[in-house]
Amino acid sequence: MHMSTLLIALLTAVIIGVFLVRHLTAKPWLTVSQPDDIGPLQIPALKVGLWAFFACITSLFALFITAYLMRMDPNHASDWYTISKPGILWLNTGVLVISSLAMQWARNAEKSENIGGLKTALAVGGLFALAFLGGQLIAWQQLKNSSYFDIANPAVGFFYLLTAVHGLHLIGGMYVWGKTCFRTWRRTTIEKGRLSIELCTVYWHYLLLVWFILFGLLLST
Repeated sequence: MHMSTLLIALLTAVIIGVFLVRHLTAKPWLTVSQPDDIGPLQIPALKVGLWAFFACITSLFALFITAYLMRMDPNHASDWYTISKPGILWLNTGVLVISSLAMQWARNAEKSENIGGLKTALAVGGLFALAFLGGQLIAWQQLKNSSYFDIANPAVGFFYLLTAVHGLHLIGGMYVWGKTCFRTWRRTTIEKGRLSIELCTVYWHYLLLVWFILFGLLLST
């Protein structure tokens, strides 16, 4: 394993770690004894659980990135051929940025007790997340129909692997988003569910950062 691949993987983990520290510890909750309505765990346990989950995801993607760089090294294999990335990935990136901004809007609306703005922001964030997933499927189809598609080319396999794993994590986030929306739409005021909105927002920002790293890696190689 080359030192450069280890350094890139380490840098990826450090960047995401700094992001997590900044967003998960910036404004700690004062009433730590009150449970949130998304589960039986206390608020600190939920945040610790999300932190541990992020650590696992970060390690997973760091390993994928390291394997990606090692596999494309001509010293290890000569069957790697660079592929042209589907142009729709740029549009998908913009869509995911809007989704993340909408989730931050929801977080701000929750803080200001704006129930109407919260519902609208959650809807926008979720719809754009679904649009991103749909756009990724289109990117898969575009690559399959292109002249670059070759099942024996490891670059093709890694493209599908990286985008699929990222998409699966976003789908998992959509499940929590759906539960949060269901509880929010049943209320006329914001009295519960604050933590679930906060964690959804942080999770969306995290997946956006991961996508920036993956997209940059795909474009640079």
